[in-house]
Amino acid sequence: MPGVDLDVEREVQLSADGARLVGSLGLPERAWAVVLFAHGSGSSRHSPRNRAVARHLRRSGMATLLIDLLTRHEEAEDAATGHLRFDIGLLARRLVAVTDWLHEEPSTAALGVGYFGASTGGGAALVAAADRAEAFAVVSRGGRPDLAGAALSRVKAPTLLIVGGLDVPVIAMNREAAARMRAEVRLEIVPGATHLFEEPGALERVADLAAGWFEGHRPETPLAPPA
Repeated sequence: MPGVDLDVEREVQLSADGARLVGSLGLPERAWAVVLFAHGSGSSRHSPRNRAVARHLRRSGMATLLIDLLTRHEEAEDAATGHLRFDIGLLARRLVAVTDWLHEEPSTAALGVGYFGASTGGGAALVAAADRAEAFAVVSRGGRPDLAGAALSRVKAPTLLIVGGLDVPVIAMNREAAARMRAEVRLEIVPGATHLFEEPGALERVADLAAGWFEGHRPETPLAPPA
């Protein structure tokens, strides 16, 4: 997209589930969808890995919203106790609330919404997708879809599960979760990659797979949000 700086984002703040959340919204010209990122434990909207994937998606014509699902106070509490990062119900409720905000925000209201989850955020994204049937696709990177529990069978959105080939325990968790899903689901294993996809070319492969999945399931018209 000539003339568009894909690194430009604007900070947004919104209320969700009784908390004030902060995010970074990137909106390329003529965007056809918006992808909402659900970060993993100990991560944030500043994650260089998710930011790299988001920039790749914007290059493909998708808006992106990277948002911290925990407040600063909650992040400090979680750093000490570790209990909030596995509170999938809390994270999913906030994702749903952010999805509703995207439907109301003038710059994104007409766009279809997809989810990109990493680590525990993968489980939260699938629970949110089960509750928001208008989500057109879900991508999980090194995710814990098993944490979505009973919600897995209610997900209707086509789902791509990306796991590093050396992340053996997480491969097993993703295979088990995929077997419980009724929606279209694909497990993609990136050879030689570990959990954080830090190996040369691994993250680029994730970004290509994610962009291809969202584009391959692009809605003909934006799906209507719930009344």
